[in-house]
Amino acid sequence: MREDSRLPFEVRFWGVRGSIPTPGSRTQRYGGNTPCVEMRCGDELLIFDLGTGVRVLGEALCATRQPVRGSVFLSHYHYDHLQGLPFFTPIFIPQNSFTVYGAPREGRSVKEILSGQMVQPYFPVTAEQVFRAQVAYRDLEPESELELGPARIRAVDLNHPGGNLGYRVTCGGKTIVYATDVEHENPHDPVLMALARDADVLIIDAMYTEDEYRGLVGASKVGWGHSTWEAAVEVANEARVKQLVLFHHEPTRDDENMDRFVEQVRKHRPDVIAAKELETLKLL
Repeated sequence: MREDSRLPFEVRFWGVRGSIPTPGSRTQRYGGNTPCVEMRCGDELLIFDLGTGVRVLGEALCATRQPVRGSVFLSHYHYDHLQGLPFFTPIFIPQNSFTVYGAPREGRSVKEILSGQMVQPYFPVTAEQVFRAQVAYRDLEPESELELGPARIRAVDLNHPGGNLGYRVTCGGKTIVYATDVEHENPHDPVLMALARDADVLIIDAMYTEDEYRGLVGASKVGWGHSTWEAAVEVANEARVKQLVLFHHEPTRDDENMDRFVEQVRKHRPDVIAAKELETLKLL
């Protein structure tokens, strides 16, 4: 496939918070919704994760009053990455169509896993009852690669309890890596390093400080499946990443503390940014 460097490629954040939604006046600037990231590669709509942020994305898509065709890529199936699905309005509209990609886990397909969260006694209606859009489900094994129009997507399994897919998306010669929910037992993990190598944008789990992770401040977070800003910087520097974006923010860290968090990281990587809801990054 010939790369067209003029092809529009952008990423927009609809949910950036980890573990649990944190609505309220103290999280307005960075946002309190759980993970949902939109990428546009030319005319291709790519949605990464279905946290509570996908509800707001759905409202924006419906506001265009045009049929929606998109591809959804799930990193994994923990609640904070799925809980927006039953409130994603475009999936209830017949003229829309979506393909949902995710890894089979514990002998169950992505379709079986998603259907299993919308059943009694956890939810009043099933997916089969209310989804009216055309929805196709595709199991995606680690080390898979696929092409969707001008976009090339590669998936790898990252270090997280139960498994977690990280994605490398290339469009028009530019690359964005989505690596949420990864624990840094080894910041030089060759799988993560290869995924991030020479990326234009690396969106990566940076939930904790090293002291928080090790239990020097509060309870130890070792084994919980998340990383630190120190590890994120180390990966970005070694992989020669152009733009580092901190993601999956700790739910107890409000806007004021997020500002201090980012200031601390910028002493080591001055160009770093922390993802904010509704913020768009354009790669031209």
